[in-house]
Amino acid sequence: MGGEVIRCKAAVSWEAGKPLVIEQVEVAAPQSMEVRIKILYTALCHTDLYFWDAKGQNPLFPRIFGHEAGGVVESVGEGVTDVEAGDHVLPVFTVVCSKGECKECAHCKSAESNMCELLRINTDRGVMIHDGKSRFSINGNPIYHFLGTSTFSEYTVVHSGCVAKINPAAPLDKVLVLSCGFSTGFGATVNVAKPTKGSTVAVFGLGAVGLAACEGARVCGASRIIGVDLNPDKFEQAKKFGVTEFVNPKDHDKPVQEVLVEMTNGGVDRSLECTGNVGAMISAFECVHDGWGVAVLVGVPSKDDVFKTNPLNFLTEKTLKGTFYGNYKPRTDIPLVVEQCINKELEIDKFITHSVPLSEINTAFDLMLKGEGIRCLIRMDH
Repeated sequence: MGGEVIRCKAAVSWEAGKPLVIEQVEVAAPQSMEVRIKILYTALCHTDLYFWDAKGQNPLFPRIFGHEAGGVVESVGEGVTDVEAGDHVLPVFTVVCSKGECKECAHCKSAESNMCELLRINTDRGVMIHDGKSRFSINGNPIYHFLGTSTFSEYTVVHSGCVAKINPAAPLDKVLVLSCGFSTGFGATVNVAKPTKGSTVAVFGLGAVGLAACEGARVCGASRIIGVDLNPDKFEQAKKFGVTEFVNPKDHDKPVQEVLVEMTNGGVDRSLECTGNVGAMISAFECVHDGWGVAVLVGVPSKDDVFKTNPLNFLTEKTLKGTFYGNYKPRTDIPLVVEQCINKELEIDKFITHSVPLSEINTAFDLMLKGEGIRCLIRMDH
């Protein structure tokens, strides 16, 4: 069971938009149904950047960000039976229901839902569910958690329901991308959009999530994968993920959905929106073919955004869907995806384009702000 306080290094965000500071923090022992994890590798995701920048949000600082990571269980709290010290795990920022999650809410009891009421994502919560307190502190002063994971720390404490136990043979410095970006995009394609072999797919946004969606389309056998992005430099890189054509909306004097409809003789079979821009969401829906086209919204919009389209788009049998975490059930599905990686059925190495030690974590922020690379691996200094 959980032991004493651990003192370790963590990258603390003291103020919105300011460089993170490497601090010595105290990490408390895990309480009931909690797990303390020794983080070995983590990565910067755009969601971290979004809440670090804190524009248009209710800022919560000081805070330890990070949610895409891999590590080893250091200790567990009372009641935890499904993982133990030494297990290799991926912390997951949310739980989508499956056997072994909270087991009690209506979502967990439903075969159709994948969002647990207790453990679903909550960006405003900076404390643990068990007692409403933080497990991080500096000189007795609490530091807020982020998404229940806070992986920009050598040690972190998470709810046991947000821990996926994986095969220790898997390279943690590679499979860590499964804990967020890859699963979100890849799952959105293979689990929700479900393009058939030979179909045409458009993907809006060629960041890590969008490229994972492209990879899903490639694996499904799509014959045309059209990448839509405002940055033309991304096309060459996107070819590695199956993208066959590139469209930059800025190159055209008409809405990009009209361009795509013309390119594909009536519209694409499937589209995925991976930017969170509501205009791109509308374009993704309006560019699919009538009768059978399916658009899947993956990106997270601003809270005040409004989606507007002509209702005739629905009456002509176009379908609009949303997805969360690629409809994966983390604790049951992610270990299986890890096995696919071990067996070389999935290529995930190409998602890691940069690597820095924790002491240089701000470099990862700079790279993302410049739009360079896909994922920057952050190595802990253990």
